[in-house]
Amino acid sequence: MDSLRLFVLSTLIVCLLPLSGEAAGLWLYEQATPDMGSASAGRVALAMDASTASVNPAGMTRLDRSQMLAGIQMLYVKTEFDTEFAEFGGGDGGNAGGWVPAASFSYVHNISPDLRLGITLGSFFGLCLDYGKSWAGRYYVQEAEFLTVGINPGVCYRINEQWSIGAGFSVINSHLEQKVAIRNLGPDQPDGQLKLEDDDWGFGYNLGVLYEHNDRTRLGLTYRSEIDFEYKDAASMKGLQPPLNGIADIIGLSGSKVALEMNLPQAVMFSAYHKVTDRLALLGNIGWQEWSSFGDTAISLSSETTTKLTQDRNFDDTWHFALGFQYEIDDPWLLSMGIAYDESPVSDSDRTPDMPLDRQWRYGTGIQYNLSEDMTVGCAYEFLDLGDAEIDQNRGALAGEIVGDYSSNYIHFFNVNMIKRF
Repeated sequence: MDSLRLFVLSTLIVCLLPLSGEAAGLWLYEQATPDMGSASAGRVALAMDASTASVNPAGMTRLDRSQMLAGIQMLYVKTEFDTEFAEFGGGDGGNAGGWVPAASFSYVHNISPDLRLGITLGSFFGLCLDYGKSWAGRYYVQEAEFLTVGINPGVCYRINEQWSIGAGFSVINSHLEQKVAIRNLGPDQPDGQLKLEDDDWGFGYNLGVLYEHNDRTRLGLTYRSEIDFEYKDAASMKGLQPPLNGIADIIGLSGSKVALEMNLPQAVMFSAYHKVTDRLALLGNIGWQEWSSFGDTAISLSSETTTKLTQDRNFDDTWHFALGFQYEIDDPWLLSMGIAYDESPVSDSDRTPDMPLDRQWRYGTGIQYNLSEDMTVGCAYEFLDLGDAEIDQNRGALAGEIVGDYSSNYIHFFNVNMIKRF
């Protein structure tokens, strides 16, 4: 019985649990802040507004006064699958994205010339998909949602004229909700459905260093820790027909509790800022994210006994690169532009419809206007190209084979922001 139970749980993991969704595969640099205008190039060395409280807490020492930054953002997600072959039929699913609102808030308080406290509220991780109930990949995923919101208080200290250090503590609330159709094996039987839904709190930290070579050149380095989540009693099934419901009853799968363990990956980023002329500054990033750890998801099934397995989705660690510039058009106007590239966390052979990510290209532009010495307003736009994301998967009798790619797979970002100095 134990071996049969283990076999069915393994099948459940491979064929029925999408687990991560596009949401969990997308690290969002876009946080309704001015640096979206440079596609986030130079972000951990810029230290020009209160958003540095979470991006690089060491940069807070560059703010000469207490400061507040508030931003609102709209995302338009276009994710359309083009089906080449689907073993069990179905449509393309239409646009699985749509409009998504977002916002962020940051505040830095000047304690002394060398000491600052800061706090940021917002999200850097998450998105959602909704393909509908009858699309070609319904046995892989129907809906996928992974949303996070967190608070990140921090502190920084200036050691001397060149070096500043900072640290922060992250408290993140996450919401996981996913639905996948279950293919009943009898003729003309309607689909059942597996649903996962739960919330959990995760905790982590971030560290930062800022080196100011002179008033024209500075370098920043940050580290953000892994954040772990555990979703307990997260899964429920409905609509199982013979013989699947009989098998589930025999081995004790019905009524068992399913728990998932997953994480946000740890990350490192290095940035540079160099003012070439009095008006022109060049910006750059190099970053690394540990997606290989995120790809290992622990799943446990418990009733009278507990069985635990780990699903390895064969994710790879990724590298991030960005280049950009800032240009003072005139005294109150500052123009930003930039381009960024992130590697895909998953290869073509392992990609599934709940993770339609390929390599990522970002193209951003933005402008800031100083209304007065105490107030700055700005706006930014960014286009994120998520690639073709080819899919070629076969999960046998329960999910079947699906082949295709994403004819449209991109996101438009729009934000407006306001900086208030005290």
